[in-house]
Amino acid sequence: MVMKVIVAQKCGFCHGVRNAISMAEKTIAEEKDVYSLGPIIHNKDVVGRLAKAGLKIVDSVEKISSGTVLIRSHGAAPEQTAKLKEKGLNIIDATCVLVKRVQKIARELGKDGYKVVVIGDENHPEVQAVVGCAGDVVVVADDSDLHKLPKTGKLGVVCQTTQSREYFSKMLGAIAKRGFGELKVINTLCEEAIKRQESAVQLCQQVDIMFVLGDLKSANTRRIAELCKKYNSQTFHLQNWNELDRITIFGKNIAGVTAGASTPEWIIDEFVENLAAFDASGG
Repeated sequence: MVMKVIVAQKCGFCHGVRNAISMAEKTIAEEKDVYSLGPIIHNKDVVGRLAKAGLKIVDSVEKISSGTVLIRSHGAAPEQTAKLKEKGLNIIDATCVLVKRVQKIARELGKDGYKVVVIGDENHPEVQAVVGCAGDVVVVADDSDLHKLPKTGKLGVVCQTTQSREYFSKMLGAIAKRGFGELKVINTLCEEAIKRQESAVQLCQQVDIMFVLGDLKSANTRRIAELCKKYNSQTFHLQNWNELDRITIFGKNIAGVTAGASTPEWIIDEFVENLAAFDASGG
């Protein structure tokens, strides 16, 4: 029995990721020693290919003594950029324009006397870069972080770009129940990420099994998988075809496939081709 495979209308690379990879490839081709301050995007397959082409990935400024440095799509804190400049390194900035917008908004809110609140994951590089831009920042991921908020004063709230509308509104509601003199909220969610989420949720309700392709460290891909699991318990987040446990597809007739904004087209194509050719009857 050949399985029917449906691919989500919106999936795969977004403009910010495509731009970062293009900049990385161009820089590797033109320069000798090229470094990336952390993975340029959250996808092991893409990062592996770039590393083979000559990109050196490091986790700190101290590990770079000369050459060219790529600022990854998630951005970098001003302190890191200042250190790179001090060392006289050539800097290529591949920060996503939407991430730069969040950094700018956070900086302006801080200057205007607001206590800056970032809704998101404090360990994510995008959030860390935003925190570095605004100084005195509170990051809230869930209800357990709400105690960090001041009981009075002006709060200026932004959100990690790859979060969902559902999560953003839930956390805003929780923040609004607490004490504050003024609450200023700016929607910094990425519309491309939202479109991928909505397209995936719509598809997962029409299929027997749903596959979300992308790096397990990719925040936007994880968000898609979490949302799909709410509507279809047979949702699986995989890096690529090699990670598929064949047992999961036996007896299934229709499969849905989507991918995060940092998942390349060739990963999606390979997965869809293999899945469509697989005999899911178990015979």
